[in-house]
Amino acid sequence: MAFPEMFLEELVRKNDIAEVVGDYVHLTKKSGNNMFGLCPFHSEKTPSFSVSLDKQFYHCFGCGKGGGVINFIMEAEKLSYQDAVEVLAKRAGLTVPDDTVSKETQSRRARILELNSDAARFFNSVLSTPQGNEAIKYLIKRDISKAMVIRFGLGAAPDSWNALYNAMTKKGYTRQELLEAGLIKESQKESQSVYDAFRNRLMFPVIDVRGSVIGFSGRILGDGEPKYLNSKETIVFDKSRNLFALNLAKKTKAGMLILTEGNIDVVALHQAGFDCAVASLGTSLTEEQARLMTRYTQTVVIAYDADSAGVKASQRAIDILGKTGVGIKLIKMQGAKDPDEYIKKFGRDAFSLLLDRSENDIDYKLMSIKVKYSLETDEGRLGYLTEATDMLSKIENSVKREIYASKVAETAGISAEAVNNEIKKAFKRRITAEKKRNEAKEYNVAANIQPNDKSIRYENIYSAAAEEGIIRLLMLDNELFATAEELKLCEEDFTSPFLCRLFSLLRKRQKEGLDITPAALLTELNNAEASQFSAIIQKPESMPNSNKAMRDYIAKTRAEKQKMSGKKDPLAELLKYQEKRRHDSGED
Repeated sequence: MAFPEMFLEELVRKNDIAEVVGDYVHLTKKSGNNMFGLCPFHSEKTPSFSVSLDKQFYHCFGCGKGGGVINFIMEAEKLSYQDAVEVLAKRAGLTVPDDTVSKETQSRRARILELNSDAARFFNSVLSTPQGNEAIKYLIKRDISKAMVIRFGLGAAPDSWNALYNAMTKKGYTRQELLEAGLIKESQKESQSVYDAFRNRLMFPVIDVRGSVIGFSGRILGDGEPKYLNSKETIVFDKSRNLFALNLAKKTKAGMLILTEGNIDVVALHQAGFDCAVASLGTSLTEEQARLMTRYTQTVVIAYDADSAGVKASQRAIDILGKTGVGIKLIKMQGAKDPDEYIKKFGRDAFSLLLDRSENDIDYKLMSIKVKYSLETDEGRLGYLTEATDMLSKIENSVKREIYASKVAETAGISAEAVNNEIKKAFKRRITAEKKRNEAKEYNVAANIQPNDKSIRYENIYSAAAEEGIIRLLMLDNELFATAEELKLCEEDFTSPFLCRLFSLLRKRQKEGLDITPAALLTELNNAEASQFSAIIQKPESMPNSNKAMRDYIAKTRAEKQKMSGKKDPLAELLKYQEKRRHDSGED
């Protein structure tokens, strides 16, 4: 959604980038108005991550990432633009405007989230009372440490009809709010009577990626059904669109997410050091949950229970995850029914080894290729072999390539040697082609101007270099808008859609009398655009000759635009002639 300009300006002003980044990066070295630290987005030993105090943006000279405070939160917390804005608004004590939702609905949402947070605190406090004894015994029995209780905000729902109801109404919450949050239920037997929805259960708060308590999952402590009880669907909670512990796992450096069936498995895995574990909330994996995971990882390891129900659920999860293009691995546990039991019986290192040996997406991809062809015919086998060997040639490890080559050979009914030869040929072709591309890129110095993100690649790098100069000068000296106006610079002069958009944004802000600062402009860019914009304005520019530089840049981009169209532009020719006259007369 689009946020009001005034709101975004206040949001950026109240969230100083050095303070926000300082929560994630140790900023020590200072050079002028810049502070430096180790980049949080890639591994490095020498600080190359710069934070500009006056311009309120960051840029890493190592990996190229950059942007404003909103972009930083998006990258650091793996959040969408809207979620990042909400996190920063909460940090600054601001209310996020939303024209698409009525003020009444916004108020209800905020109230339910506040109620959920207070309920989570209540459940946690019960652990310190006699009413929490059964939950404490269960935690001890499952070897769950105090650190995990704190990390996950675990608690206990007393074996009482209305303990939560009484505690929350004393805090000022109404019966209707508790009903709407799904924390109490109405009695079918007694009119006007209500009772707590969660009773005699170990309580797991469900926290979304923004850090808000949106619901609860309760595990029964005695006999009874259901074993796990989740909050009902509410204005803030949709279990099909959320994952338990994703708020923690999204920060993992493991390069994967481990998908389990139960909350206890997640807690056990985190306790053992596998901080990338998540679980679906009492349902089979949904397409929405699968898409949610792809925002945070390229590899999902399925670690469902080893029973027949778990095998079925794994197959369904593979089908759903396969549609997203994410890498899929499966763990096959022998001697234990779930990850929690496996770790207790065989230890953390054994589970780590299990992860390393997990059946990966190569098996899955080979199976997907196999079902496309009839291996009973020569044509089918040839098609299978061609596609399979091409896929295996992309594996860097030669031993792994050979192992899978044997599987392909056995499936197709030919010798492993023949398959290996085809893979080697395909591998060499790919490496040679990649080497040539890299060499060409290295020798083509001009290509270094190309943005890293393919969505904003430049069609004409020579014109783009000049267009970047125009953007840079307009940012550095707003008076140059007069020169641009004099030369009738417009969107049609730009060859890059991205740089054209930057120019449009700058000119719009200038005409409306808004701030033209990096921090202000960055609020209107996505992460890829923000990184490229920060790289552009980091480049040096000679300001004493800024007027001439602006004229040269405009003339250059127009000349390149004409080369692309194959026509001569009379205005560009006139500008060229005027510049020559000015140069010859020594006016500049």
